[in-house]
Formats: sequence, structure tokens, C-alpha cells
Amino acid sequence: MYNGILVIDADAHKLENPLVIRDYIEPEYRDRVTLIVDNLGDQRMRIVDFNPATGKNDLVRLFPQPQGLGKGGFRNLHPETTLGAVFNRTRLEHMDQEGVDVQVIYGTWNLSFGSYLDRDLAVALCKAYNNYIAEDCKGYDNRLKAIGILPIQDVQESVKEMHRCVEELGLIGVAVPPNIAIPHPKAPEAFPEVRTCKTISHPDFEPIIQAAVELDIALGIHGGPGSYMVGGLSDHTETFVLSHIFVQRNQQQLALARMVFDGVFERYPTLRVGFLEGGCGWLPDLAHSFHEHWEKRIRDFDPKHPYRPSALEFTKLMIQEQGAHNSSSIVTQAKNLFDLLWTKQHDPTKINDASLYEHFELKHRDPMEYFERGQIFTSFESDDPAPAYLPAAMGEMGKRLACFSGDYGHWDGVLRDCVKSAAEVTNYDRDHLELLLSGNALALYGDRLRNSLPQRSLAGAIA
Repeated sequence: MYNGILVIDADAHKLENPLVIRDYIEPEYRDRVTLIVDNLGDQRMRIVDFNPATGKNDLVRLFPQPQGLGKGGFRNLHPETTLGAVFNRTRLEHMDQEGVDVQVIYGTWNLSFGSYLDRDLAVALCKAYNNYIAEDCKGYDNRLKAIGILPIQDVQESVKEMHRCVEELGLIGVAVPPNIAIPHPKAPEAFPEVRTCKTISHPDFEPIIQAAVELDIALGIHGGPGSYMVGGLSDHTETFVLSHIFVQRNQQQLALARMVFDGVFERYPTLRVGFLEGGCGWLPDLAHSFHEHWEKRIRDFDPKHPYRPSALEFTKLMIQEQGAHNSSSIVTQAKNLFDLLWTKQHDPTKINDASLYEHFELKHRDPMEYFERGQIFTSFESDDPAPAYLPAAMGEMGKRLACFSGDYGHWDGVLRDCVKSAAEVTNYDRDHLELLLSGNALALYGDRLRNSLPQRSLAGAIA
């Protein structure tokens, strides 16, 4: 609690105990997963994946990716929260210390599961993690709420696993990666080193979206550095500092933009999605860009009737620009140029090319409506001032977008005074602060969180 306000950490993390989670993995896959210590003394998961070049399971991947473009973390164990991220008794002590009533738990190693090329391995690992985290979060007075993970390499198995997570394991939602790597069309033989991606809005993943809506659960989109997913600008940097600056933001921005303009929110008006661990300060600028491009290139755009100046006006301006002393030559030049640019082109009203109509199915829906009707959420951490200026940039809807996250268990999370710092970064009114500390998380995760809150926290909030 913070001054009588319920506090929900909407994006905390589990550091999977490698000695325990291996026991949950089916025996035939267990030996393909090991914990190693690299030559710098850092702990990494070693996964033997399918190798497209050899057709065998001999592609060794390390998580986090240790070097090269898109480099993942190193020296990334938090001195205050690592043990709590593994062992729940310590976690609960920290939650009590800081006034966190509930933590919604995502994984860490599992953030890379969506990048593995062996579908069967991905399915086995997701099932193992979901069984593991369901058992791990049981009890504790309902204060730890687990999020499952889906093997989106296999859509049919993902839908089955989503139902199992919610209906059998009692998890409150599921996580998916922002994108899945696929071969680049110009260099298919170089995959996975050279790649592009399908974002979660791709039609192939439509059954996953539909199942989330039918189950009335949130999709938590969560990326990560060094996970072999496409990371935007981070794919072109070779230091962890630069990679981490860009990776979460770029992955979330691309995923959000594609979900908006691929029509996912239009087709599923009750879908709720959290774009997590990328902050929220970038949101107003991106939302404005969505609106501007929708307004000028979709709503008011008519590809059948492009702008054509008059030949007379064009010639007149050419003469004025170049001077009247050689007007006869300029008139000829202007006519030739005008004919080239406008007269000799195909009649635009007779061009039948679907590519002229980009996202035309959204012609009657301003993307800002998806924010207004509560489909899009982000997270912010304790030292992030962005929630204070979201309302200034986006109006009242700006108060209903950001969920508090301590990023517990990760190297850049803040433990001490995490709630206090988030609450006091500016002079919030109480209603706004309630939204930031718990209300928006409740709106994102819905009834499966709301109906299972710890009774002592509910009593304290009412009191």
C-alpha cells in the first residue's frame, strides 16, 4: 500500500532457477538446455537449437547473446533483487518493505523462447516454464500472479497452451514476443544471422489474438536484449549499453504500430495488450505520428486523384523563376517537363493496384480511439518521469495508459523506495496516482487479476 492505495507491480520478473526448471522439461529435451559460465564469468543459458544450415540440432545459442550485434546483458545480476527473483520468501520480504501488494510475474530466460527455431523444443520449454511458474507462485496469499508464455512458432499449440494456462494452471494472462525472426527474402540461406521478422499482428497469429479475446485475458508483449529477436536499431549496435537503450523501445514501437495499422485493434475491440518494459515516454510522439499519418494518408487521401497543377500555372511560375529574357526556351522546357511528369503518365483513375490503398480498411477509425477505449497499455519504472507528462501530451487518456513496474529481478530495476519514488515524481492528484499504481494494471489484466486480489490488500484499500 501507498497511503492507502493498492500497489500492483505490473511487470516483475522471475529468474528461473536452473536446477528446478530443468526437472519440468521433458527428458528428451533436457540435455539440450544447460547453465554455463562464460569466459567472462557470466551465467548464461546454453540451448542447442535446430540449425537450418545442417538440418540438425547443433546450433548453439547462448542467452543472453554474449557478443556481436544486438549483444545481450552481462554482469546483469542485481545485488539487491537477484535472490528474491529466484526465491519467493525474499521477494515477499521486499514487497512488504516497499509496499507492493501484488506482483505480476514474467520470466527472464523465457523471453527468448520465441526465437528458437525448433518448434518442438519451443513447445516443450513453454509447457515446462508454465508448469514451473504456476507451482512457484501458488500460495503466498495470492500476492504473486504468474503470466504464462506461448510457443508462437506453433500457433495451434499456442492456442492450446493459452487455454491450459488459464483454465488449468490458473494463470492470469500470457506473454508473447513482439516479433518472431524469419529468413530475409534477399538472403534466405544466411538465416538466422540475416533475418527479418513477423510481428505478433501477422495474420498467421490471428488465432492467438482471437483466443485471448475469447478468454478475456491480456496479452503481455515482452521483448528483451540478446534474445535473437529483431530489435530495430539495437541490431546495429555491438555494446550492451547501446543495445539496451534501443531494444525494448524499438521492439514495442514496431509491435504497437503493426497492431494498429494491421487492424488488430479494429477487428478485436475488446483486446487488451500491454507493451512492457519499454517505458512510456515515447508513446505521445508515436501516437501523434499514428494520427497524423492516418489523417493525411488514409482518411483524406485519394490515390485515384493525385494532385496535378495546371500547365499554365506551371509554365508561368517557371518563367518567373528563371527570368523572362529567355521565355520561349523556358516555355518549351516547361512543356516538356510538364508532359513528362503529368501528361504522359497513366491515367491514375484507371490504375487498379491495391498497393495504392495502404491500410484503407482503417479509413473511418482514428488510431487515437484505440488508446481512448482502453486497449493499449505500457509500463513505467520508479525513476521514470514520463507518466507525469502523458496527460499533457495526450489529454485525459494519458492517465490511463501506464502501469507501475518495479522491474523486480532485473539489473536495471530499482528496489529501495521504488513505490515512493514513482508516487512522488510529481504532485499527482489521488485519482491519477491510483490509476498509475494499480488501476491501470487492473484494467489491463482484467477480472482474472481483480477477482483474485489478496484479501488483506482489498481490506486496506477499502479502509
